[in-house]
Amino acid sequence: MTAREPGPPWPDPIVDVSGVSFAYGAALALDGVSFTARAGEFVGLLGPNGAGKSTLVWLAAGLAAPRSGAVRLAGLDPHRAPRRQVARVCALVPQEPKVAWPFTVREAVMMGRAPRQGLLALPDRFDQGAVQGALEACDLVHLADRRLDALSGGERRRVFFARALAQEPRVLFLDEPTAFLDLGHQVAAMSMAQLAARGGLCVVAVLHDLNLAAAACDRVVVLSRGRVVVEGTPSDVLTEERVREVWQVPVWRGENAATGAAVVLPALRRP
Repeated sequence: MTAREPGPPWPDPIVDVSGVSFAYGAALALDGVSFTARAGEFVGLLGPNGAGKSTLVWLAAGLAAPRSGAVRLAGLDPHRAPRRQVARVCALVPQEPKVAWPFTVREAVMMGRAPRQGLLALPDRFDQGAVQGALEACDLVHLADRRLDALSGGERRRVFFARALAQEPRVLFLDEPTAFLDLGHQVAAMSMAQLAARGGLCVVAVLHDLNLAAAACDRVVVLSRGRVVVEGTPSDVLTEERVREVWQVPVWRGENAATGAAVVLPALRRP
């Protein structure tokens, strides 16, 4: 994972969420949430469990309709627009991707091409090229013929990231891309997200590790109890006072001497 550098002036938002509210039955999950994200930008959604982060991503991807407010994805209403049209704009990598059949890695990545293929779904040279590029970007070429059920959890996560890249979206949504991964695979996942953003994609990721977010994201949006608390650069947002207030835990806040990124550690005391 490379050190985060200031990005160029961002273009107009490609993800535009305005005053969105959503409820699961009587339980309000989001309450008047607004945020934007742009091409070439890596945005992290942070907050404690139950803050509404994953719900926000699913709404932005059009998998549910807000109770109030508006969601626009490259000008589309992602919930009302045809799914094939939405799939050409955004790709979502869920926290726990489901594997229904023992496909090979290459077959699974090729599934990302479905929104761009004809009725017979016969891959052409453009599909083959996109899949090969995604396999190379995610270091999966040597596993291309391996079955998914023979892979480790970290390897499978890379496969679904590659499938999303093969889809050639403009927006990449990642729901907890580092969950259940060891440190090396966490860094690899964040590095792939960084590279995708530097390649021009708009990347929005639900994250729990504040230090990984501080090291990799251009901007972070902090939610708590279904509302946006603050947004901005990680160094400005992740202050000792704010982390203590939102996450309800005392912390030490410093800086990484090598990169200058914010470092947040729990201030645990020995009993």
